[in-house]
Amino acid sequence: MDLSHIRNFCIIAHIDHGKSTLADRLMQATGAVSDRELTAQHLDSMDLERERGITIKAQAVRLGYTGADKSEYQLNLIDTPGHVDFTYEVSRSLAASDGALLVVDATQGIQAQTLANVYLAMEYDLPIIPVVNKIDLPAAEPERVASEMASVFGFSDDEFVFVSAKTGEGVVEILEAIVDRVSPPKGDPDAPLRALIFDSKYDSYKGVIAYVRAVDGRLDRTGPIRLMATGATAEALEIGYFGPAMTSEESLETGEVGYVATGLKDVAACRVGDTVTIGGPSNADPLPGYEPMKPMVYTGLYPADGESFPELRDALDKLRLNDPALSFEPESSAALGFGFRCGFLGLLHMDVTQERLEREYDLTLIATAPSVGYKVMLTNGGEVEVDNPSAMPPVQEIDKIHEPWVDLSIVAPSRHIGAVMELVTSRRGEYTRMEYLQSVDSNREDSSSSAAADARVLLEYKMPMAELLVDFHSQLKSRSQGYASMDYSICESRPGDMVKLDVLVNYTPVDALSMMLHRDNAQGQGRELVSKLKKLIPRQMFEVPIQSAIGSRVVARETVKAMRKNVLAKCYGGDVTRKRKLLEKQAKGKKRMKKIGSVDVPQEAFMAVLSLERD
Repeated sequence: MDLSHIRNFCIIAHIDHGKSTLADRLMQATGAVSDRELTAQHLDSMDLERERGITIKAQAVRLGYTGADKSEYQLNLIDTPGHVDFTYEVSRSLAASDGALLVVDATQGIQAQTLANVYLAMEYDLPIIPVVNKIDLPAAEPERVASEMASVFGFSDDEFVFVSAKTGEGVVEILEAIVDRVSPPKGDPDAPLRALIFDSKYDSYKGVIAYVRAVDGRLDRTGPIRLMATGATAEALEIGYFGPAMTSEESLETGEVGYVATGLKDVAACRVGDTVTIGGPSNADPLPGYEPMKPMVYTGLYPADGESFPELRDALDKLRLNDPALSFEPESSAALGFGFRCGFLGLLHMDVTQERLEREYDLTLIATAPSVGYKVMLTNGGEVEVDNPSAMPPVQEIDKIHEPWVDLSIVAPSRHIGAVMELVTSRRGEYTRMEYLQSVDSNREDSSSSAAADARVLLEYKMPMAELLVDFHSQLKSRSQGYASMDYSICESRPGDMVKLDVLVNYTPVDALSMMLHRDNAQGQGRELVSKLKKLIPRQMFEVPIQSAIGSRVVARETVKAMRKNVLAKCYGGDVTRKRKLLEKQAKGKKRMKKIGSVDVPQEAFMAVLSLERD
């Protein structure tokens, strides 16, 4: 294919604004998938994506299109996720693209993730085609949304494409806009091969399959290939493109997007962001690749069966190949045995990863409460990074604890400003600025007060990352009746009055239940946690005290009452001293049992931290 007839683009949008449905219509219009084979959200191939109704992995597909000028074009589409936890997938897709479709819901307008995605596309200096979707809905206001996008992003009126991804209206106009406005890929077909790996997965028969974009040169099956970063060499067992199923072909030309099956069994040898070149000597420089993502949320993953530790390690290795934002390192816990400390981009990322491990690799896992990473300044002048509360140094050795703060953006209707502000300030948030995303038109048919209440506002705050972890998103949705959306990014690290809250079961600390909290919240959270654990920890033959403590000071206690066996059941009469002897013997047995007995803490107890509610 001539380089001037290739277009590489991706679709970016806030969650549920219609990216995957629009991808369906584009595939239908270009004949990439027949009507008989096409399913709703066709590119969302994982069971987890279909069950949750969200896109988790970016997916590529090649579309063949005959333009208005009767020329044949090759359009390489990448459909991206919309949730804030999968922003890394979006940034990788943008790096492999030459343009982007920005999709905005005609009933909702600009949302928090819309802003974040536009700024990402601007960082890569990509042309953006604004698309107003869902114009077929009764509540759609396409002209208002277009004017809102024009005022916020600076688009001109003639740039907008109005579509309905459900009915297919306006899809041809999108295809023509892609051909006209997205620039062809830049590259030298005669230069040595350089192909960027933007995703990969593991296949038990073909080894590591790398998803690549050929930047320079030609990728074919003649001779070995080499990965520049790791130095690994391999044979190209199979080369092809996504149609959307993997379709084998002889080669990938400059500017084309496809895959190469390397046959590599060592998953560490093939990394996302690496450069594929020919196997022999080459003067080619590696491509810039991607900056590694720094995890924001950490949790411990342990196999329920201790013998499954090697299987968990292999599963995490293979999953990291498909999800480079996942990081992990081995750790051990007195309560749970051997496992891994895993880093994620957010709670949804953590939840999805755990479910994928259990489904795809048939593992049963126990997850500990999530935490963020802290910088601990020691009294001796040293500094350590701690992502596990149980690894926090002793109190007497700590000078200061620095916690991560985020830039938080919230988009909500103006009638909910008070509730949103109250929520954020109760979580130690600091107000930065407020901006109305649309001007209130007093000439609208409804009353001006109603229009003002419907106007949407961008609120910006700085807030501790730890305060976002537990239930902030659900509280935000609840207080805004589901209308608010949020986006965040790490901005800085600040000193905070943080304390470690320990949980003791039967006077024994359970390291996996330790938490880092602000001192003002620690006592209330500790009291609520032990009351929840009292309901979750099963009764024993002896009394089990559950305590939460800050250092050596116990701040809350609950007691799980002992089960009592009726040892007097066989005494139907006789002297009272006989009954007293039996009761004394039982009391001695319980006392001895309490000293040597152990209490198994169920999985629900480790996740009780996630369901802690605030006043």
